[in-house]
Amino acid sequence: MKRLSTYALMLALAAAPAFAAKNSQSLNFATAVKVGATEIPAGDCKVTWNGTGDNVQVTLAQNGKSFTIPAKLVEEKHVHKGYIVSREGGSDQLQTIKLSNVSLQLESATASGR
Repeated sequence: MKRLSTYALMLALAAAPAFAAKNSQSLNFATAVKVGATEIPAGDCKVTWNGTGDNVQVTLAQNGKSFTIPAKLVEEKHVHKGYIVSREGGSDQLQTIKLSNVSLQLESATASGR
């Protein structure tokens, strides 16, 4: 019985990273974008989200800095990852992040950084 418990524990520990990765993907910004007043430089960015529906917190992490933005999650499949911006005041304001299985529609005025 002890051996079965050990195998079950090993299986659970091996599967944990797969579940954690479900709400995290990477994205490359071709140019700098803004979320509210916060500028996110061009380059690779890790996108992580928690929550469902209209109550989602999105964290963008890049070069040791991270920004958290409230968003709405829409479950939909995309062939390519990407993002949608709007041109405001001479800069690109990030509106939506499209990942392989979700779209994250940002509430751009309320970004907070760490």
